[in-house]
Amino acid sequence: MIPALLQVGVGSVLLYLGATLLIRGASSLARGFGVAPAVVGLTVVAFGTSLPELVVTVTAALGGNGDIALGNVVGSNIANIGLILGMSTVVRSLAVEFTMIRREVPLGMAAVVLVVLLSLDGGLGRADGLVLLAGFAGFLYWSIVVERRAPDEIQSRYRGASPTLLRRGLDAGFVAAGLGGVVLGGHLLVHGGVTAARILGVPQVIVGLTMVAVGTSLPEMATSLVAVARGEDDISVGNVLGSNLFNLLGILGVAALLDPIRVGGSFFVLQYPVLAGFTLALLPICRTGSRISRAEGAVLLGGYCAYVAFLYLGGVV
Repeated sequence: MIPALLQVGVGSVLLYLGATLLIRGASSLARGFGVAPAVVGLTVVAFGTSLPELVVTVTAALGGNGDIALGNVVGSNIANIGLILGMSTVVRSLAVEFTMIRREVPLGMAAVVLVVLLSLDGGLGRADGLVLLAGFAGFLYWSIVVERRAPDEIQSRYRGASPTLLRRGLDAGFVAAGLGGVVLGGHLLVHGGVTAARILGVPQVIVGLTMVAVGTSLPEMATSLVAVARGEDDISVGNVLGSNLFNLLGILGVAALLDPIRVGGSFFVLQYPVLAGFTLALLPICRTGSRISRAEGAVLLGGYCAYVAFLYLGGVV
């Protein structure tokens, strides 16, 4: 029990330190290159903090555990919106860029719809995986093109003094070290938490639905909370939206390409509708003065707690 608790403690420290370095390096690089922090949050930060999901999902797919692979992605996305964004907003209301509301929120919903449609035949095959990866590549390309076409006055808001090569190298080092910290910290925290839960007799189904999904989302949680504390609202929100797109299109696409995934009926009854509901809720919430209030964050957090409670009490897997 003590080694498991030590892993939880060390993992928590690594998550915090890694998230701090990641945010500092990413935001500094964004300003130096004149790139909006929202774009950095949607790409570099989001993809980096989704590495645990990638490792767990691909490992599950290669092991023939398609239910775990799909459940981890869907469960992590629900946790990203309900738990992480809700918790971050409860700490402090977050300002949201209008361009993010107009583009990324509808894109997130489109990704959910695409996964559901591809699953209607009872599974996600290799052809479906290719479709998802093509969508992911399209998202990356569009993000870069849209950023390059942004008016000069918008880009100039984020462009500071031209940094030296040494400064850029140091910032890149912060990003790399931060990514390493959040990934390793997340791994230790998940492993230690799962071990402790088993020792305490927590049912395996609850461990799978909560520990694994939430555990692989811990880097997003640490990064978003640190971003909120540092006033980097765009990185915090962009991290959640970008991670969800990366999980659904990129990670699930790779998993399906490696080994076809069977989609059980419970996903259509509960998991997919809940994910769609949380994603849809972001549109009216973000449009309210282009800010997510603490009350709205509390609604997201409360909705996630109710979802987990229903899973436990209702026994729906």
